[in-house]
Parts: sequence; structure tokens; C-alpha cells
Amino acid sequence: MAISIKITKTPQSRIGDCDFNNIPFGTIFSDHMFMVDYEDGEWHNAQILPYGPLSLSPSTFALHYGQAIFEGMKAFKTAEGEAQLFRPHDNWERLNLSARRMAMAEIPEELFMSGLKALVDLDRDWIPTKQGSSLYLRPYMFATDEFVGVRPAKHFKLIIFSCPVNAYYPKPIRVIVEEKYVRAFDGGVGNAKAAGNYGISMLPTAEANKKGFDQIIWTDGVSHKYIEESGTMNVFFAMGKKIITPALDGTILAGITRDSCIKLLREKGYEVEERKISIDEIVEAHQNGLLTDAFGSGTAAIIAKIAAFNYKGVEYTLPNPEEREVSNWLYNTLYSIQTGATPTSFNWIDKV
Repeated sequence: MAISIKITKTPQSRIGDCDFNNIPFGTIFSDHMFMVDYEDGEWHNAQILPYGPLSLSPSTFALHYGQAIFEGMKAFKTAEGEAQLFRPHDNWERLNLSARRMAMAEIPEELFMSGLKALVDLDRDWIPTKQGSSLYLRPYMFATDEFVGVRPAKHFKLIIFSCPVNAYYPKPIRVIVEEKYVRAFDGGVGNAKAAGNYGISMLPTAEANKKGFDQIIWTDGVSHKYIEESGTMNVFFAMGKKIITPALDGTILAGITRDSCIKLLREKGYEVEERKISIDEIVEAHQNGLLTDAFGSGTAAIIAKIAAFNYKGVEYTLPNPEEREVSNWLYNTLYSIQTGATPTSFNWIDKV
């Protein structure tokens, strides 16, 4: 079934005002956005229109009860000037996983992909070509019922907009292992990209920033002993001949970049373990000279090398980021695949 999308183009593009060499992440937005509404059990009124403000009721359900989810994904431009998406079907699947957990309507794949590709096609000139840059895409869905009362909403709005971005972390990061605050518990929404997951992280992250750290490493909510994820990324540790990342146990996000890293590492011949890993094990590996690399993986950052981590007031510095085998190889390989410079045996690329 063909998807009909009404397209209203902006009368005046803002692209001439964008300095593509200097884009603070998430501050410059492309010309258009895709929008579609859910009511009476169906999705209606798919359209692309100029990026701009929304008109919402003060009683809009999501603003009161937090029924809101989102995704993060990217479009890249090849050396030949073609636009392409990296693993968009996986983002669609994860968006629906989040929707199910938050009692929200699921979106059909054809509708999602049609809207996404039409939007990227229309704004393809906004895709940066500078090394490390991309067009960041933000699909998000929220409840739009004009109702005050606690029950699952019946009306939803899905919007996709985009913004050209340079590197999320321009340099290796310093992180602190969180021992007080908790991101997720068993049975919660830790494995969903629910807006509230990020809302509860604002205070702990702000406190970490005041202490000079770029990000938090979250630990489990019961013992504060086991590593979960960073505020914006999944995490990996290279210890001896093994690369270890926390297992997906329902409290952390199933990162698409995380999965890409695991597949590429195993294809390369590395031994990757997905399991529980305690902060004590990481500290011991560091003390024994076995911790050769630590990094985060995520759509925004791709690969973010961890320069040092702090635990119980002790700073543990890692090897020179420029000389690390694993994280440097992963970043270069992933980015090369995303921009079409290197072919891959995995079905990860969708042309626009």
C-alpha cells in the first residue's frame, strides 16, 4: 500500500545561514519536518511541512504524564554525493519496542520509512560532508490527548526533524562512576528510549559536570556494583584479549551502534563478552595493566574514547587515546561504512 504524504516546502531555505564547519550539536535545524497523527486507531494526515513551532493545548497529555518516546539516527553523504541512512529499520523496531512499553500506538514500517526517506531527500543539501559530521535525525512520538487523568492516551503525534551536526564529543571524555542516583531498575523502562529516562539524568549529570566530568557511568540500582551504561552511550572495556560490554538485561538500552560494534569486532576476530561487569573488576584490570581501552558507543557520538574514569574519588587514567587499537579501528570502520567508503557484509545501509 503506497503512503501518501502531503509536502509543503518552505518558501525560504535557511541553509545559507548555516556554517557547516561550526555546528554546536543539536542547535541548527533543517528546513522541514515530517508529521503524522494517530486517532481512532489509525495513522492519518502524513505530511512534510516547514520546520517550526507546534500548537498544543495546555492539557496535552504527554506534558503531564510523560508518554513520550524518541529515537536518534543519522544520514550521511557518500563521496559521490548520495544520501544514505544507517540501520533505519533497527531504529523503527526500537521505536515500536519503546511504544509497546509506554502503552503507545505502534507505527507501521512503511509509513515510518516513507516519511523518513522523503524528509531526508527533501533536505539532502543539509547533510554535512566534513569529516565526522552527519545529518542527525530525531523521530519522536508523544501523547496528544487533551485530557487530565491517568490512563493510557488514545491520540499520538509522530514527528521527525533533522539537524546537521559535527562531532558530539570533540575530544576523549572524563567520566565518573555514579554511586548515588539510579537510572533504571528491573521491570522499569531502562530498555526503552522514553523521554523520562533522560529527564531523571539531568541532575546527576549536572552535578558531574560541575566536578569537571563530561558524563556519568551508571551502575545497577541494587548494589551500585555493576556497570550499566553511560548517560548517552553504551560502554565497552578492552581487558587483556577480551572486549567486555554489559549484557542487555532489560535495564539498559539495546544500542544500535553497540550492536554494530559487537558484530564488527567479532567479524574482525576479537573475543567479545556480553555479561555483567563490576566496577571492581575494571579497577583491578586497570591496576594490573590489563585495561587497554574503554569507550562509549552511540548514534550521536559513534565512538567516544574514555580518557579517564573516577570511582570513589580516585582517578584512573587510561592509555593514550591516539594509540588505542580497538576504539580507533572501530570509529574509522563504522564511519567509513556509514559514508559509503567501505562496503560491509551486513545489511546496514539504506539509500535515499
